[in-house]
Amino acid sequence: MRYFFVDSLEPEDAIFSITGPDARHIRTVLRLKPGDKIGLFDGKGFDCEAQIVDFSPGKVTASLIRRFPSTAESPIQITIAQGFLKERKMDGLVRQLSELGITKWMPFIAERSVSIPDKKQLASRAKRWEKIAKEAVKQCRRGRIMKIGDTASFSQVLNLAGDCDLKIAFWENESRPVQPINPQSPVQTVFALIGPEGGFTRREIEVAKDYGFIAASLGPRILRAETAAVAASVLLQYLFGDMNQKYLDKKTGL
Repeated sequence: MRYFFVDSLEPEDAIFSITGPDARHIRTVLRLKPGDKIGLFDGKGFDCEAQIVDFSPGKVTASLIRRFPSTAESPIQITIAQGFLKERKMDGLVRQLSELGITKWMPFIAERSVSIPDKKQLASRAKRWEKIAKEAVKQCRRGRIMKIGDTASFSQVLNLAGDCDLKIAFWENESRPVQPINPQSPVQTVFALIGPEGGFTRREIEVAKDYGFIAASLGPRILRAETAAVAASVLLQYLFGDMNQKYLDKKTGL
């Protein structure tokens, strides 16, 4: 069953309208007909099964069959703060981290960031990243759209981490890996820092530690910044989220 985005799946909304490119895709590409079933999601944690009722110019109308909480959201909230990279790398990261269940992604200007766009460029890119995040949700079937944070300075990012359960900076000069946390104090919120193409400076790591961050390694090899962000996301989901056997057994009732 194919899934499409709608603005709201509130219980009182028994009829939904799908417009724009999705409506054209349903009618001219998939060639669905009245009576066919489709899936809908609103990016707010809910999915629904619906039935196509009618077609009109530029619009598909569907009626609600059942509404249910999404089962594809991680039990932890992970924020990935990424040192600003070159443009195409950032676009790809938004899509990949959306697929990996990251809650929020935000770029920041690090000491070694080589690409620093102006405010007008940042506003345009932010809109594109939000569009990419929404499109990624359609593909991976998660229940929420990954939030895109405003581009910040390094000091602003450190303050935004607040009182997260785990604050971590991945650094190529650190030898210690991420360690599982005491099960008596489960991790529910994670804030992770990933450096730009040239990595973090030692000064940045020391400042981050003053804000309660720990430094951790992603292994003995030097990773590209965009690879590091993906690797860190997978590792965090495995250790604390929904990519480990314990969580999968719980989900399937084993």
